[in-house]
Amino acid sequence: MATPICLWSGPRNVSTALMYSFAQRDDMRVIDEPLYGHYLRISGANHPGRDAIMASMNCDGNAVMQDLLTRQKTHASPRLFLKHMAHHLLDLDLGFLSRTSNVFLIRDPRDMLPSLAVQIPNAQLADTGLKRQSELYDDLAAAGQAPMVLDSRALLMDPAGVLCRLCSHLGIPFDSRMLRWRAGPRPEDGIWAPHWYDVVHRSTGFAPYRQKGSFPKRLKPLLAECQPWYERLMRHALRADTKGEQQ
Repeated sequence: MATPICLWSGPRNVSTALMYSFAQRDDMRVIDEPLYGHYLRISGANHPGRDAIMASMNCDGNAVMQDLLTRQKTHASPRLFLKHMAHHLLDLDLGFLSRTSNVFLIRDPRDMLPSLAVQIPNAQLADTGLKRQSELYDDLAAAGQAPMVLDSRALLMDPAGVLCRLCSHLGIPFDSRMLRWRAGPRPEDGIWAPHWYDVVHRSTGFAPYRQKGSFPKRLKPLLAECQPWYERLMRHALRADTKGEQQ
């Protein structure tokens, strides 16, 4: 069985677009946030659509991961891509991480926080996933893995280049179909899509990077908490290469 791929992201990081990108491949089965129900059960977080989400999926995270990795051995698609939120890793046996290729997707909190605050007005550091991503990266590196870190800005500035390097890291050929998809809801979407995916549903590919405007004053304390964790992860991140310049 080909090694399953786990994407460890935070919310509003372009992770759904990256999931759509991998869904265009014939050799890939993608699953959208299989641990979301588990996270809601353990954390008690009051996210949009909470009751419907929990009713729609298995909320025992250990059972979810065991089932996914076991069933993939006999699945028609040779490779499994799991889009995860890093902060969903609560009270879980993380032994499965030794059997997966782990990729991190991060985003500058100056760009991410204003968007997150639309769905979670009183967001805290834990809601961003940044601290958990950094801790998880350190744990995997200490265990001998070499996780790849992607920054959303680099991905949007140079989608083909970043995806080529990601595919090479994962030991799979780059497929140009990963750059485009049909607009609208996708079959791989989780039931929470109406609350979170409005913008990506209007897309047909990776949108060009655009810097945000003025940063909301009320979010500056949270930005100060996020920044050190983001900067730690950025030390390991791929950079975009556009027009021969390192960005």
